[in-house]
Parts: sequence; structure tokens; C-alpha cells
Amino acid sequence: MDDLDPTYTDPDRYKTIFENDRVRVLDYRDTPGAKTKPHRHPNSVLLTLSDFRRRLTVGEDVKEVALETGRALWRPAEIHTGENIGTTDTHVVFVELKD
Repeated sequence: MDDLDPTYTDPDRYKTIFENDRVRVLDYRDTPGAKTKPHRHPNSVLLTLSDFRRRLTVGEDVKEVALETGRALWRPAEIHTGENIGTTDTHVVFVELKD
């Protein structure tokens, strides 16, 4: 397993709910104030299952986002950290593509 795999870096937050030779599906949940360790995602589709606010740090780039329930977003491969900066729990599903 890769040391930057999110199920390794943050196993209390990331759970694999499906995997085959083409995709891996991760369920992610956290609470206000929670921070992840640096981890890697391949090209992915992110599905939001709650409204939330997050701070994402990719290298020196820091971005704050607010997302609503029911969104589907493309996420290019990256290494990042995340922090729940809102007042609600975060619940998302990542569909990670295997190349």
C-alpha cells in the first residue's frame, strides 16, 4: 500500500466501499475542525452527500470551498490535505479511476 493512500493516512475517515480493476470507491466522513494528513488521490469524481466548507492545501496553493449536497465534481490527481472549516459534517464519495 502507498504511504500516501488516504485509507492508510486517515483510516478513521476514509473507507473503501467498492473496488475492482477499474475503480475504487471511497466513503469519506469528518466533523467540524477535522484535518487530514497529506494524501494522494488519482483522477476522481467527487460526489457530495452533505453541505460543507473545506480548506484544501495542494503544495503552496490554499483554497477554501463551500459545496452543497448533490454535486458531482471532477478532481484531477493530486496530493493534498483537507480541513473541515465549517459547522457541518463532511460526507463525500470519491470514485477513483485506475489507469
